[in-house]
Amino acid sequence: MLPLVCIDVDGTLVGSSGTPTSGVWAAADAAVRRGQHLALCTARGAFGPTWGHARRLDPDGWHVFHAGAALVHAGTGAVRAEPLDPAMVAACASLAAGRGWVFEHYAPADYTTDSAHPLAVAHAGLLGVPHRARPASSLEGPCVRVQFVVPLAEAGAVVAAAPAGVEITVATSPVMPDVAFVTATPPGVDKARAIEAVAAELGVGMDEVMMVGDGHNDLAAIRAVGHGTAMGNAEPEVLAAARHVVGHVDDDGLAEALELSARL
Repeated sequence: MLPLVCIDVDGTLVGSSGTPTSGVWAAADAAVRRGQHLALCTARGAFGPTWGHARRLDPDGWHVFHAGAALVHAGTGAVRAEPLDPAMVAACASLAAGRGWVFEHYAPADYTTDSAHPLAVAHAGLLGVPHRARPASSLEGPCVRVQFVVPLAEAGAVVAAAPAGVEITVATSPVMPDVAFVTATPPGVDKARAIEAVAAELGVGMDEVMMVGDGHNDLAAIRAVGHGTAMGNAEPEVLAAARHVVGHVDDDGLAEALELSARL
C-alpha cells in the first residue's frame, strides 16, 4: 500500500460535471480508512470548493496549491509560499493588457481579476466562487502565481510571449474544454518540488508516492514519483511518461487509481 497519493483537480478529481462523483469520494474515503494520506496537488487556490475538497481528503495534512507555489495545511491553516517577483507580475500583466487576455493574480487563499470578460466570469464559476472584478491591489496575501485565461488555440502564443524569469505551465479543464489556463510561477516552482516537501513531512520516500494527473502541469510530478499515474483523458506527453494509466475522469478513473494504490 502506498502511503501518499497526490491528486490533481481538473481532469482528475473533477470531470465534466464540475464536482467529484460519489464513486470517487467512496474510493477516497476507503483510502483514508486504510491509513493512506491523500493530498491535493493542483494549480487552483486554497479557497472555494477546492479548499473543501482538500479538507475532506486530509483534514490534518499539507496540500499543494498554485502548481506548487503554495503549501497549505488543512488543519492549522499554515502556509508555505513562494512569492512571485513583482517585476515579473508587472511584465505578465502588461503582456495580458496588450493582447487583451484575461489575467488573474493569486495569493494562497485569494485571487483577483479586473476583467468582466465572459472567460473571467466562467472561470469564477468553475472555481465555485462569485465573479467580482477588483484590482490586484486588493489581493489578500502575497502574489504567488499569475494566470492567463485564453481560448485553447491561443495557449501557444501566451507561452511564446511570456517573459523570461518565470515558470510557465498550461492546464485545461473538462468543465471549460476550449479554454487554456496558462500559469506563471517563480522559477523552479512546480508540483514535483512541492510533493517532495509533503513527502518529507510524512517521512515518505518519493518512490512510495503516487501522483495522479492529466495535464502538462502534472508532468514533472508524474516523472518524479515512483508511481506516476495518468488519467485516461490525459495529454499524450503525460500518458507517455506515466507508469500506470487508469480510466477517463468521467468514468471514475481516480477511483481506479486509488484502488491500485492500495495494492502496490
